This record gives sequence, C-alpha cells and structure tokens, in this order.
Amino acid sequence: MRILVAPDKFAGTLTAVEAADAIAEGWRRSAPGDEVVAVPMADGGPGFVDVLHSSLGGELLASIVTGPLGEPVPATFLLAGDAAYIESAQACGLALLPLGDDGRTPVPGAAARASTYGVGELVAHAVDAGARRVVVGLGGSGTNDGGAGLLAALDAAGEPSGALRGGPEALAGLTSLDVAPALARLDGVQLVAASDVDNPLLGLRGATNVFGPQKGLVTDADRLAADGALTTFADLADRRVADHRGAGAAGGLGYGLLLLGGVREPGFDTVAHAVGLADLVGGVDLVITGEGKLDWQSLSGKVVSGLAALAGPALRPCIAFAGAVQVGNRELRVNGIEAAYSMVDMVGTEESFGRPHESLAAVAERVAKTWSR
Repeated sequence: MRILVAPDKFAGTLTAVEAADAIAEGWRRSAPGDEVVAVPMADGGPGFVDVLHSSLGGELLASIVTGPLGEPVPATFLLAGDAAYIESAQACGLALLPLGDDGRTPVPGAAARASTYGVGELVAHAVDAGARRVVVGLGGSGTNDGGAGLLAALDAAGEPSGALRGGPEALAGLTSLDVAPALARLDGVQLVAASDVDNPLLGLRGATNVFGPQKGLVTDADRLAADGALTTFADLADRRVADHRGAGAAGGLGYGLLLLGGVREPGFDTVAHAVGLADLVGGVDLVITGEGKLDWQSLSGKVVSGLAALAGPALRPCIAFAGAVQVGNRELRVNGIEAAYSMVDMVGTEESFGRPHESLAAVAERVAKTWSR
C-alpha cells in the first residue's frame, strides 16, 4: 500500500514534522512493505515555516525582530524562489507574553500593550531579501492591535507618535493615520494572509470578544476598551475592510494585511497548494492525518477536515490520530473520517505526554495491523 501521512502539530508535545515521523516509524514496524509518504501540515499557526521548509526546501533566513512587548526576539522566515513565508507567532505569539498566576493565561494587561511591530519587520526583511510574494501565517498570536504595529514597521505614520506600536492601549488615543508610506514600501509585492479564521475585526464576533480572553483580556471592561481602540483605528484607516472575512485573525493582524492590499487564504489551502497535496492524495491508498486534540474545531477549516475533504472526492479512506478524540464516530464519518485513534485511550495519559514520539509510533504500529493489506 501507499500511505500518505499528513498530520498537523500535536500542540505542546510534537511538531507536525515530528508527528509525521513518529507515525511513519510506527507504521513501518507493522507494514515494512508499505510505501509511506510523510507530508507534515499546518494551517498558518506555529510550525507554518518548518512545515513548508520540509516540503518546499528553500532558504531559512534568521532575523532579530521586536517582540510583542518590545523585547528583541529571534525569528526565521522561509525564502523559496521569489516567495517568502512568515510565521507571525514567532514575532507576536502568545508564547512570548508573560504568564499570570494560573500559569496558562497571559498576565492581565499584557495584550493591551502588545504589538505586531515585529511581524512588520519580518515582512520588510523578506521584501529586502527579494520576495515578491509574502505569505504571512496567522495563528497563535498574543496581540490585539489590529495590525497597527505591522503598519508602523512598514513606515505608516500616526499621531501621536508611537501610538501605532503601543498596542490597543495606545491606539485609543490615535488621532490621525497615513498608510500611504506602507503601501509604497510594498509596491509590487503580493501579500497573503494565511488563516483559518474568518472573523471580522470588530463587534461580538470580532478579534477582541472571540479571542481576547485567551490573551488575558478577561474582563468585560478590558474587552470593551480594546474593541473601542480598534474601532478608533478602523475609523481612521478603512472601516469597510474591518468587516472583511479574516480581518479579525491574529488579533486583527489580518486587518492590517488587508489594508495593505493583501488577500486572505485559508491557511490549510495555502500549505496544501504549496506541497501539491491534492495530487498526493490521489496517488495513495490511505490518508492519515491528526493533531493533538480532535474536537469540533478540528472539523471546521483545520488540517484534519482539510485532508478529509480532499480524500473524499478522491475515494481514498482517511483516518486520524490524536492525543485525545472528543468527537463521536458518527460525526467523524459524516465529516469524511473513517476512524480516529486516541493516544490517551490506547497508551494512557502519562505515557502520551511523557513520551509522545514513542506513544504515537506505538499507536500507528497497532493501527497498521488493521488497515494495511
């Protein structure tokens, strides 16, 4: 048999590359005669650059940029031909914010000051390196500034000075905005916002109210203030663009990219097109995907649902591995997944988290006995 192994990351334990390697290793133990093709996947969040580099090759270029709270942070972007791929979380990710007392949520107030300035620096570095198409993966952000910091790093001007790069707290006092210098800086460059999020910038379904709590904007007052600041920003920039699909992605970073003429693509589609995934699916007998927690979100625009959507029309069965499976068999089959296998159920919680590579390989080894001819 020919097997396509195309998982997303198992958040907190394995990158997509590591997960694909573990599944392939375990499968080959049971079915050494099978041809296993490993193609790690991503939907625009953490791991985006590594996944594309593993499939496309190209050159990884290192840079030091400004982190969400102003500190220098290392970041890497991929240059493949005249296209550059950027992972915004490397410059403004949730993991770069200090944690509060619960050890999970950022310290209160951090997101109110956090900026996407470093993402704009990465875009500028990519253009300076010769990129004419810049794809920015959105996901895992710790910011909520509407992409104002991105604009500032690309020479947009605002009053008072510094308001664009101070997070929503500073945006509340913004009185004027000139995006023209940023547009000129990117003349001739195609921008792509790669994200599975289609929320608008403002309102009940906007960046602040939907994603703010996980970034430390936990009280109604925090969210009201932040959404009000983004409204001020949007009124000065272009209020119509604030309603576009994906404007609310990554705390509104999608909005900043759309203001600069960028287009939104689902993150999964961006990666799938880059690696030629549809052709790969059509050339195998079985498709395997997976992620850390397979739940209802997995079935809506994520890697797992994307693989299942490609496998169905190609008449190829699709199965999934996950750390934990929180969707019933009937719902899985309705969404094109023949079966899902939980690491926690098959090897135990302690083993799954303590030895994730070995655990995932062991699950794949057992499953191969069922599916390999």
